[in-house]
Amino acid sequence: MSDTIENKCIEKGVGLTAQRKIIAQVMSKSNDHPNVNELHKRVSLIDPKVSIATVYRTVKLFEEAGILSKHDFKGGKARYEKVPDEHHDHLIDVDTGKIIEFVDEDIEKLQKKVAQKLGYNLVDHRLELYGSKTKK
Repeated sequence: MSDTIENKCIEKGVGLTAQRKIIAQVMSKSNDHPNVNELHKRVSLIDPKVSIATVYRTVKLFEEAGILSKHDFKGGKARYEKVPDEHHDHLIDVDTGKIIEFVDEDIEKLQKKVAQKLGYNLVDHRLELYGSKTKK
């Protein structure tokens, strides 16, 4: 089955109204991490009758079903992305707001090492780095 949000909804038994289907399609095509306002603007281009409240309820439903991940990056509104197939971390450019996804094996190993040093087995983590290209 194709790896779209729409198909994830079907797999997980999440009912798809016409409006939810549009929201799922727009999120599937997103190459960024839109907040609800950005997502609503994109959805409104397809169906102007979709309210922002519907978008809020739908992303919450998709998040609770494990279809979308919510990110509360510093200083901004909650942002969403499809639950990734493979783990990745985020670097947020504090000047532009651009979000860069990355995987770094050294960081992954270090996190496991730190957890083990403290007597834990690492089962999950979320890493957000904040940076600026301008010299301060």
